[in-house]
Amino acid sequence: MNLEGRIVRLRAVEPEDAELLYAWENDTSVWSVSGTTEPFSRAQMERFIAAQLQGGDLFRTGQLRLIVETRAEAPRPVGIADLFEFDPLNRRAGLGILIHDDALRGKGYASDAVETACRYACEVLNLHQLWCNVGSDNAPSRRLFAKAGFAEVGVKRDWLWRPGGYGDEILLQKILG
Repeated sequence: MNLEGRIVRLRAVEPEDAELLYAWENDTSVWSVSGTTEPFSRAQMERFIAAQLQGGDLFRTGQLRLIVETRAEAPRPVGIADLFEFDPLNRRAGLGILIHDDALRGKGYASDAVETACRYACEVLNLHQLWCNVGSDNAPSRRLFAKAGFAEVGVKRDWLWRPGGYGDEILLQKILG
């Protein structure tokens, strides 16, 4: 499955992505936005990928991880898009996005990936809404989701612990139709 945006493609995770996911998931500099609290093993990454390849679809597992890759002549992975906590009864899911390399942020990859994921959620999955949680101190992500039509609908006070203390988390949602 390939979901085409203007400059990125969202594609299914492949076995050859195991080493890349292992590196990204174990990068402690992104743990504060991913909610990760402990390292993943290569074997865990390989099992995760195998489960997705063996019918681990969104309707069964509640999660769909997609690789964000460039649409250039020589495509390269730049990040991850996740649909999670899929709720088919209420037709909603959470959306997470990570462009891993700092040097690749601000180039439109995340914006195009979010737009493409929203289109897929609406047109293919027939979802009514997407939501996400963003730390109040994460101005780039708040701008990204606001630009994509997500509205800030709530604040969870002192929700996120970080080494400097507690911070608020913003709940954003987008009604798709």
